[in-house]
Amino acid sequence: MIPMIAVGIGNTTIKLGVANAATDGWQLMHEWDADEFDLGEIVSELPAEPCLWRVASVQRTTEHRLHQWQQKIRPQDDYLSLSYKDLSLEINVHFPERVGMDRLIAAVAVNERRDSERPAIIVDAGTAITVDLVDGTGIFQGGVILPGFRLSAQALADGTDQLPNVDATFRSDAPAVIGKSTTEAIRSGLFWGGVGAIRELVARTAAELDTSPQIFVTGGDAERLTGYLADDAQFVSDLVLRGIVLACR
Repeated sequence: MIPMIAVGIGNTTIKLGVANAATDGWQLMHEWDADEFDLGEIVSELPAEPCLWRVASVQRTTEHRLHQWQQKIRPQDDYLSLSYKDLSLEINVHFPERVGMDRLIAAVAVNERRDSERPAIIVDAGTAITVDLVDGTGIFQGGVILPGFRLSAQALADGTDQLPNVDATFRSDAPAVIGKSTTEAIRSGLFWGGVGAIRELVARTAAELDTSPQIFVTGGDAERLTGYLADDAQFVSDLVLRGIVLACR
């Protein structure tokens, strides 16, 4: 079997995984911030034989750089940047070609994981936060998009005279609700406001369904959020990469 290199390109994070067909896991997994993306770091770890590159991207400039690198360094490989037409996924939205590939690929992965005939809500917390619905028959029904933590922090700094642009990553403990400084107050508002928005969107989506949905959570800012959303919410860090592999089998 030809090795597959799955790449998920977001606006702030790039993830790469070399699929291990024997174990349904990963021979190699690597993640970069978008401004530090350098495949030279791992070129010696990639399989020596020809590979299939399968890419889901929402950032055209970075995807173009990746393709140029592959053509120069590994011209023996087969490269495909996926579109919605490549997916075995029914998409019930007005303009499927405009839906981010990360959202659609996540739906492919969730269709493999969710219980049969049970709908699923997918929360992807990255540069933007998306809350999407896959119904009980596996159809992607669309969803909601709102700014992620860092975009919201940047908007506060850009739109005001005195508010600073704060660190909006929440990889450790959640911030205290009552901030004792401007920075702490902003971080509290970003985190707990984000949690509240997502919980409300999940609840309103679930209220429109006849069956209680499963909830899957992914994205760079998702792990810290998961425990505040629902007791049975499942955090899947590699959901998009797994969706790429499933879509291309």
